[in-house]
Amino acid sequence: MPRLPHPAPEALRRDPLPLRGRTALVTGAGRRDGIGHAVARRLAAHGASVYLHHHVPHDAAMPWGADRPEDVAASVREALADPSARGGVSGPGDLSDPAVPAELHDRAAAALGGRLDILVANHALSGSDGTLDTIDTAMLDAHWAVDTRSVILLVRAHARHRAALPPRTPGGRVTMMTSGQDIAGGMPGEIAYALQKGALASITRSLATTPAGHAVTVNTVNPGPVDTGYLTGDAYEAVAARFPGGRWGMPDDPARLIAWPATDEADWITGQVIDSEGGFRC
Repeated sequence: MPRLPHPAPEALRRDPLPLRGRTALVTGAGRRDGIGHAVARRLAAHGASVYLHHHVPHDAAMPWGADRPEDVAASVREALADPSARGGVSGPGDLSDPAVPAELHDRAAAALGGRLDILVANHALSGSDGTLDTIDTAMLDAHWAVDTRSVILLVRAHARHRAALPPRTPGGRVTMMTSGQDIAGGMPGEIAYALQKGALASITRSLATTPAGHAVTVNTVNPGPVDTGYLTGDAYEAVAARFPGGRWGMPDDPARLIAWPATDEADWITGQVIDSEGGFRC
């Protein structure tokens, strides 16, 4: 088999807007302190048009509270680098409903001109969890529905959408999110959450196989402990001390990594679980 030629010099030069002309759906992007918001801003800064998914009732029930979707959308619009891009388009969706993932994907594609290139499945259920002794079937089922089933359904919708495009249309990307449940001592107090996030890590390579025929890559990112406003006081400081750098990850730390697989530079990266956790020590 003949070897491919070396890239031409112009192919080695980086486009300052590597996602110019691309479109993206970021789920779980309803809080300005969250990873989803940081990812959406990074994608917008790289030139992409971005649709933001939110589920305000979930955040409103949490100790950190909810942001107004229009404020989150405005923040993403501020980061737009391509004047022709559409940014900060947002909409709701309760992803515990099995009909919503495909509907959300269709809505995002329509809002961004009919084609969706990038899917970042960042959403997750917080709370409603416990230890091995305290979990019940309702907790297990709730986390399965939101953290795993909805992600698989979103990936399927994306794969079908990309399969309907002209063959080998570039730019097809999926990034799922895990939580380092297999390392750093596990998550014994969040059995349902850890179980479902572990399922995504385990299924990454299998999910990557079929969409590869349509030029779609599928990867999963473990962001490590990230300061999204859920921990304070002595507990916060104790976690910070477990990083060699002495600080938590900030939302933009994993966002920089998550934005890279969406670019053409990552065309050969698929089926991988990638850690971004600042050397966190268990």
